[in-house]
Amino acid sequence: KCESCSRRLEPIADMLKLLPMERALLEYPQRVISVSMPVRMDDGSTRIFSGARVQYNDALGPTKGGIRYHHHVDEAEVQELAFLMMIKCALAGLPYGGAKGGITVNPKELSKKELERLTRAFVRALGTTVGPQSDIPAPDVNTDAEVMGWFADEYGKMTGKYQPAVVTGKPLKKGGSKGRDVATGLGGVYIVERFVATRGWNPAETSVAIQGFGNVGGHIAHLLHERGYRIVAVSNSKGGVHNKNGFSRGELVVAQKNKILPKGDAVTNEELLELPVDILIPAALSEQITKANAERVQAKVVLEMANAPTTVEADAILHARGTLVIPDILANAGGVIVSYFEWVQNLKKHSWSEKKVAEQLQKKMHEAYTAVTQETKKRGSDMRTAAYVLAIDRVLKAQRKRRH
Repeated sequence: KCESCSRRLEPIADMLKLLPMERALLEYPQRVISVSMPVRMDDGSTRIFSGARVQYNDALGPTKGGIRYHHHVDEAEVQELAFLMMIKCALAGLPYGGAKGGITVNPKELSKKELERLTRAFVRALGTTVGPQSDIPAPDVNTDAEVMGWFADEYGKMTGKYQPAVVTGKPLKKGGSKGRDVATGLGGVYIVERFVATRGWNPAETSVAIQGFGNVGGHIAHLLHERGYRIVAVSNSKGGVHNKNGFSRGELVVAQKNKILPKGDAVTNEELLELPVDILIPAALSEQITKANAERVQAKVVLEMANAPTTVEADAILHARGTLVIPDILANAGGVIVSYFEWVQNLKKHSWSEKKVAEQLQKKMHEAYTAVTQETKKRGSDMRTAAYVLAIDRVLKAQRKRRH
C-alpha cells in the first residue's frame, strides 16, 4: 500500500464517495518491479546497485513516468511519484497511466562510462516489463537525453529492433522531439501567464523566486524574464542568491550556461522559500514546504514545478492562510505532455516543428488550467483538490469501462 498516496486521497475519497474497491485500486500500485544490478566499475571492481520501477495504474493506457538517479531513491518515494504521474496524465487528458522508476545511486560519484553501464544494466533487469505499448520511461532527477539514448539503444539490442518510442526525452538524432528540453518550464510559464492575466497583474511588477536553478528552474527563469517578470532569487543544491531588483537576462544566461549562480545576496534554500515575493516556484526536490516552515512562506502564489514539493500538512496551512498553490500535477505537466507528443511522433515516424509543439502544449496546458479553475469554483476547494477530483474521476471511469 502506498501510505503517502492514501493520505493524499483522504479528502477526495469522501468527496467522490469512493467504494472500498475503488479506493483500494488507487491506494495500491498495480505492479512494483524491484531489481538488483551488478555493474563493472572503471577500476575493475563490481558494485551491486538496486532500483525499482512502479507501474501504478494502466486504466487509461500504457504507464508513463521518469527514471531518477539519486542516493535517496527508495520504493516508497517511487510509489508516490508513480501515483502522482497517474494523476498528472489523467488531468492532462493523456492516454497514459502513471509510472516512475529510480536507482539508488549518487551519480556524481560515477564516471560517464559507469553511468552508461548502470543504465544499460537497468534496462536488461527491467526487460520487457517496459515497452512502447506498456510502459514508457523518461528523464527525471539526474537523468537526461543522453541517458534516454542509452536506454533506447540497449532496449533495441535486447529486443532485436530499435524502437525509439520505448522512452521519451531522447536526443533529437535518436528520435527526440523538438521543444522537449524546455517543455516542463514552458508549460509552467503558460500557467503563470493564464493566472496573471485573470488577476490583472503587471509582469514587470511581479517578483519571482525559484528554488532549483537546474533544467526546469533555469528554463522557467529565462522564459519568465523574456516575458518581463522580475526574477529576484534563484538557488541550487549548494545555496541561493537574492537580488531584490531582479537579475538581468545576461546574468541568468551566463549562470545557467556555467552551472553557477548569478551574483547577489547569499540566501539558503530554506530562506529563499520565505522571501516576500509574488510567485514562489519550488523546482528542486520534494517536501520542501512542510508544516515546519509553511507559516513563514510569504509568497502570494506557489507554482509547484518540482514533484510533491509541498507536504499534505503544509498544504492545509497555506490554504488556510490564503496562499494559492498551483499544484505540481498541473503546473509541471508540460514535460509529460511533450513526451506524449514525442511518443506519437515516434509511432507515426514523423517529426513536428518546434512551433507546432509549443502551440499544442499551450492548448493542453490551457485546457487543464481551465478545467481545474472551474472545478475549484464549483467545489469551493483549493486547486489541488479540484485537480485530484477531475483526474481520479477520469481514471475510475476508464477502469469501469475496462471491467465491462
